[in-house]
Amino acid sequence: MHGRERNEASKPEETAAKALELRSLQSQFMSNHHQKIYTQEAIQLSAKLLGINPEAYTAWNYRKLALESRIDEDSDPSLVDSIIDEELRVVQNALKRNPKSYGAWYHRKWVLSKKGHYYSSLEKELQLLNDYQKQCLVNDYQKQDDPKKQDNARNFHAWNYRRFVVELTETSEEDELQYTNMINDICFSIYSAWHYRSVLVSSLVAKNADGFMPKETIRRELDYVHNAIFTDELGQSGWFYYLWLLDQTLKMETPLRFSSWPSDGSIITTFCSESGSFPLILYFDQAVSGVSSSTVTIDSELKANEDLVWEPVSDNKNSQVDSCVWVAHLKFDSRGPCFSRKENKVKVSLGGIVSSMGCNLSTPYEFVFTVLHTVGESSQQGIVSWTDGFNNWDDAQSKDLNSFIALNADAGFEWRKEAIKIEIDHLRNLPDSKFGKLILARLLMAEETMISDDAVKGFHYTEILQLYNDLIALDSWHAQYYKDEHSVALLHKVTSSTESMFRHLFRYRNMNNIVCLRLNNLTLSRIAAVEKLLFVQMLDLSNNELHSAEGLEAMQLLCCLNLSHNRIMSFSALDSLRHLKQLRVLDVSHNLIGGEHPVDTTRYLCSSPLSNSGEVGREVPCKYWDAYLVLRDLMKLKQLDIRGNDLIFSGEEFSSFVRQVVPKLVWLDGHKLTN
Repeated sequence: MHGRERNEASKPEETAAKALELRSLQSQFMSNHHQKIYTQEAIQLSAKLLGINPEAYTAWNYRKLALESRIDEDSDPSLVDSIIDEELRVVQNALKRNPKSYGAWYHRKWVLSKKGHYYSSLEKELQLLNDYQKQCLVNDYQKQDDPKKQDNARNFHAWNYRRFVVELTETSEEDELQYTNMINDICFSIYSAWHYRSVLVSSLVAKNADGFMPKETIRRELDYVHNAIFTDELGQSGWFYYLWLLDQTLKMETPLRFSSWPSDGSIITTFCSESGSFPLILYFDQAVSGVSSSTVTIDSELKANEDLVWEPVSDNKNSQVDSCVWVAHLKFDSRGPCFSRKENKVKVSLGGIVSSMGCNLSTPYEFVFTVLHTVGESSQQGIVSWTDGFNNWDDAQSKDLNSFIALNADAGFEWRKEAIKIEIDHLRNLPDSKFGKLILARLLMAEETMISDDAVKGFHYTEILQLYNDLIALDSWHAQYYKDEHSVALLHKVTSSTESMFRHLFRYRNMNNIVCLRLNNLTLSRIAAVEKLLFVQMLDLSNNELHSAEGLEAMQLLCCLNLSHNRIMSFSALDSLRHLKQLRVLDVSHNLIGGEHPVDTTRYLCSSPLSNSGEVGREVPCKYWDAYLVLRDLMKLKQLDIRGNDLIFSGEEFSSFVRQVVPKLVWLDGHKLTN
């Protein structure tokens, strides 16, 4: 296990003799335990048992009871010290047998936590721990020709115990940071030492300790970890710390950013309809809570919008839940004369919104858009075709596109940009390696997000995509992860500029020229950059390699969606579509839905048909349960195509089930349903 070879099996007669001795010890020990015998002889018997089997948790508990029966507040201090030292020796012997015994380490912590009795032993505990960890490093160095046996210094139990002792002794964090320097100078590959260092640095920066201001600390730590990653480029421990530092570089003091639909300066058209409302969507780059009429105010000629109800796009509708996407519905007077065009200005003001990470909107922000009322019905006429009926997006319309996709945020922080640039230059000099290529791709992506000049935006994406292609070939074990990251980079490239978006945008004339984005045949395996796609009403993702619809829940204007010819294995992988209340057309044909794994348990947790307490008067067949959980919320769905999947989703039984769940459905698998 964990790359360690098994010890050679003992001879059968030796194994039998040891088993007999252990059973005898256990029998005697359990008898003492049940009778609450805490004599010196009984206590020594438990020590002998733990020396053979440190995982005998009952024996550790027995020794706790025995210790408490032997000392109290009036006990002689010398007697207490003697008993405590005895317990520590028992633990030490057990750890020699198994250095990673949970029971032994927890018992040692418990002993030292006995208030009023541990001080004389505690004074030397940290020094003993220092000596132990240094000796482990020496032992591992002596076994360097056999890496599978080099694991003593990596004992995370000892590092957890160290934090416990440091807290008791009130050792300074600066001293402990120096201790990690000493450990890392000896060996770069102790992951626990790097992790401990990240905890210490985070605490010192949070306290504004002398010499630990954010910018200077990050630069100093980046320079420090370079020694590890450039000396041992295949060692993972230093790279993990490096990744953590880069994450801090990007997130520390980062303002909360958001995009919206409608966006600032845009003109939207509403049709006189039964709803008399349209959605206002806010997308934050971090999950936020508390979005309400007090943090987002509306100033408009439209009536009845003074106290908007904001809902998170989440299964939990509590206003205190954290969510990246929040939606409110602005009402307009649909009873007025629809034959005259009328414009209304709407001003939205945001302030006081804080994310779950503690970041806030850098400054109060306002944006204004225009609502244009006109005659018509933005509804589906006949069956929607994904092959014809599209007009190209012309140049005049593309002027509106900038306002639709612009992120309302100030990238700022020149020190952050400079730090990323320096690290990119360093990694370009590193010989080809898996970790180097992966982190270089991430750094280039990070730098792209900070570029505000449209003339140079998107410059790095060709290199990023090539890096992920190289990684897929270099490290086939993690090919799917690299494919997902490649998809993220590709979608950011597509949405990086008006020119690149222009190639994929169309108007669908059969539904009042709604906006259609075609991202088909791009080998996408993951959805990203949705904050720039909030304006899209019709989305074609066919002929890709998607395994789920995760991320699409933010696109609240979607009324037509094509997910055909992908690798979706179940309706549970389409769970995010439940939040798309405007969805009228859904094509999931020619996927893998309902095959060997009808519920994608590796990715989603779905309700069980056994807990169907909220569904009164409706019986749902178990084989359709995950389909029911998605379709029941798509109350405007008129067209569904599920051909080319498992046979359970065909035939009259499924047709009857769908009609009950989606009463407005008109087209199923290309055929019009009869009344």
